[in-house]
Amino acid sequence: MNFSVEIADTPKKRETGLMHRKHLPSDHGMLFIYERPQTVQFWMRNTQIPLDIIFYADDGVIKFIHRDAVPFSLQAVGPDQPVRFVLEINGGLSDKLTIKVGDKIRNPARAK
Repeated sequence: MNFSVEIADTPKKRETGLMHRKHLPSDHGMLFIYERPQTVQFWMRNTQIPLDIIFYADDGVIKFIHRDAVPFSLQAVGPDQPVRFVLEINGGLSDKLTIKVGDKIRNPARAK
Protein backbone atom coordinates (compact mmCIF):
# COMPACT_ATOMS: atom_id res chain seq x y z
CA MET A 1 0.00 0.00 0.00
CA ASN A 2 1.14 3.54 -0.69
CA PHE A 3 0.67 6.30 1.85
CA SER A 4 0.53 10.05 1.42
CA VAL A 5 2.66 11.29 4.28
CA GLU A 6 3.40 14.57 5.91
CA ILE A 7 7.09 14.93 6.61
CA ALA A 8 8.36 15.75 10.09
CA ASP A 9 12.03 16.49 9.53
CA THR A 10 12.70 19.39 11.90
CA PRO A 11 12.69 19.38 15.71
CA LYS A 12 9.50 21.50 15.81
CA LYS A 13 7.63 19.29 13.32
CA ARG A 14 8.77 16.14 15.14
CA GLU A 15 7.66 17.61 18.48
CA THR A 16 4.18 18.47 17.17
CA GLY A 17 3.60 15.35 15.06
CA LEU A 18 -0.09 14.50 14.74
CA MET A 19 -1.15 16.28 17.91
CA HIS A 20 -4.60 17.89 18.02
CA ARG A 21 -5.87 16.02 14.94
CA LYS A 22 -9.32 14.45 15.10
CA HIS A 23 -9.01 12.38 11.92
CA LEU A 24 -6.38 10.80 9.70
CA PRO A 25 -7.45 9.40 6.30
CA SER A 26 -6.68 5.67 6.03
CA ASP A 27 -4.07 6.19 3.30
CA HIS A 28 -2.27 9.03 5.11
CA GLY A 29 0.38 9.16 7.78
CA MET A 30 3.29 11.13 9.13
CA LEU A 31 6.90 10.22 8.41
CA PHE A 32 9.48 11.33 10.96
CA ILE A 33 12.96 11.64 9.46
CA TYR A 34 16.12 11.91 11.55
CA GLU A 35 19.45 13.12 10.19
CA ARG A 36 21.20 10.02 11.48
CA PRO A 37 20.13 6.74 13.09
CA GLN A 38 19.31 7.20 16.78
CA THR A 39 17.27 5.72 19.59
CA VAL A 40 13.91 7.51 19.77
CA GLN A 41 10.83 7.28 21.96
CA PHE A 42 7.30 8.44 21.11
CA TRP A 43 4.27 9.24 23.23
CA MET A 44 0.71 10.29 22.49
CA ARG A 45 0.44 13.56 24.43
CA ASN A 46 -2.32 15.67 22.83
CA THR A 47 -2.81 13.05 20.11
CA GLN A 48 -6.51 12.29 19.75
CA ILE A 49 -6.49 9.31 17.38
CA PRO A 50 -5.05 5.82 17.96
CA LEU A 51 -1.92 5.21 15.91
CA ASP A 52 0.37 2.41 14.84
CA ILE A 53 3.93 3.66 15.19
CA ILE A 54 6.42 1.91 12.92
CA PHE A 55 10.14 2.38 13.59
CA TYR A 56 12.56 1.46 10.82
CA ALA A 57 16.23 1.66 9.91
CA ASP A 58 18.03 3.45 7.12
CA ASP A 59 17.82 0.30 4.98
CA GLY A 60 14.02 0.31 5.33
CA VAL A 61 13.82 -2.74 7.59
CA ILE A 62 11.16 -2.43 10.31
CA LYS A 63 12.72 -2.82 13.76
CA PHE A 64 9.70 -2.27 16.02
CA ILE A 65 5.95 -1.62 15.78
CA HIS A 66 3.87 -0.17 18.57
CA ARG A 67 0.30 -1.06 17.63
CA ASP A 68 -2.77 0.93 18.63
CA ALA A 69 -1.04 3.60 20.69
CA VAL A 70 -3.63 4.95 23.11
CA PRO A 71 -4.71 8.57 22.55
CA PHE A 72 -3.30 11.00 25.14
CA SER A 73 -1.03 8.33 26.69
CA LEU A 74 2.21 9.58 28.23
CA GLN A 75 3.81 6.13 27.99
CA ALA A 76 7.03 6.40 25.96
CA VAL A 77 7.39 3.66 23.33
CA GLY A 78 10.14 2.75 20.92
CA PRO A 79 12.86 0.23 20.16
CA ASP A 80 16.09 -0.19 22.10
CA GLN A 81 18.03 0.18 18.87
CA PRO A 82 18.71 3.14 16.58
CA VAL A 83 16.31 3.94 13.73
CA ARG A 84 16.28 6.68 11.13
CA PHE A 85 12.56 6.79 10.30
CA VAL A 86 9.26 6.50 12.13
CA LEU A 87 5.95 6.16 10.32
CA GLU A 88 2.67 6.89 12.09
CA ILE A 89 -0.49 5.47 10.54
CA ASN A 90 -3.99 4.82 11.81
CA GLY A 91 -4.23 2.38 14.71
CA GLY A 92 -4.96 -1.17 13.61
CA LEU A 93 -3.85 -0.60 10.03
CA SER A 94 -0.55 -2.45 10.40
CA ASP A 95 -2.47 -5.57 11.47
CA LYS A 96 -4.97 -5.14 8.64
CA LEU A 97 -2.09 -4.86 6.14
CA THR A 98 -0.08 -7.62 7.90
CA ILE A 99 2.89 -5.31 8.42
CA LYS A 100 5.44 -6.93 10.72
CA VAL A 101 8.95 -6.52 12.13
CA GLY A 102 11.48 -7.48 9.45
CA ASP A 103 9.36 -6.18 6.56
CA LYS A 104 10.91 -3.52 4.39
CA ILE A 105 9.47 -0.07 3.74
CA ARG A 106 10.39 1.80 0.58
CA ASN A 107 10.38 5.57 0.59
CA PRO A 108 12.16 8.36 -1.28
CA ALA A 109 13.63 9.82 1.94
CA ARG A 110 15.93 6.79 2.33
CA ALA A 111 18.06 8.06 -0.54
CA LYS A 112 18.92 11.25 1.36
